Amino acid sequence: MKKQFNNSTNVEDSTSARLTQNPCYVQCGDNLELLKSQPNESVNMIYCDILYGTGRNFGDYQDLKPIRSEIENHYLPRLIEMKRVLKQNGTIYIHTGVNTSHWIRCLMDDVFGYNNFRNEIIWYYNSAPRKKNCFGNRHDVIFRYSVSGDFVFNPIREPYSLSAPRGYEKERYYHSEGKVIGDVWQINILGQNDKTERTKYPTQKPKELIRRFVLASTNEGDTVADYYLGSGTTAVVCKELNRNFIGCDINPKAIEITNARLDAVS
Repeated sequence: MKKQFNNSTNVEDSTSARLTQNPCYVQCGDNLELLKSQPNESVNMIYCDILYGTGRNFGDYQDLKPIRSEIENHYLPRLIEMKRVLKQNGTIYIHTGVNTSHWIRCLMDDVFGYNNFRNEIIWYYNSAPRKKNCFGNRHDVIFRYSVSGDFVFNPIREPYSLSAPRGYEKERYYHSEGKVIGDVWQINILGQNDKTERTKYPTQKPKELIRRFVLASTNEGDTVADYYLGSGTTAVVCKELNRNFIGCDINPKAIEITNARLDAVS
């Protein structure tokens, strides 16, 4: 039997007050507690780079083990709350890895509805760990779901290929800003020697990746949330693009790095 989730909760509206004081609000703590404190339909977009289910101890935090019950017990209540706080025209992006993507997809179908699935985005990057007995993993998976059939989507475009046939500019789908990008994105990961963005946070994502999500699913003045804040890239991109932001991470070091990066944005 298909699971049904109640999407209504009465909570005190503290989000507006937080954003009035600081349009880029971040806090250290349990993301489920923060979610439960937020009012219904108060966020335009959510992006979360969740735990990858490696079972590894990163020193500052312990990753989940790739066990179905552990994954479901952690993420199901959080996904339910994320749906509640999203506006009816809102979008959620869940960034995951090969160990958990199949279970996360099933949970998101249950919570958001399979009919609200929009994309499985493949982030393809330029390096992979060397392994003796299997192919190196060179991609992450990002699931994009909407709350309803009425959602914000601003196409992201790229230049046409130089190999496009002559006369293509006269075709009915030609656009002066280029073609709409597909669902496989080749963006390099940040190297250890990168001096433009790189922090000491181990799972930092490049700004170009997050910028695409924010531009595609929000407009200026909208509110974006990231409940697995990490190095704070989502917060930095939102500040640069004039979006409000709410973020949370259980790791104090993540909050420290995020605040330092936000302070550096003019």
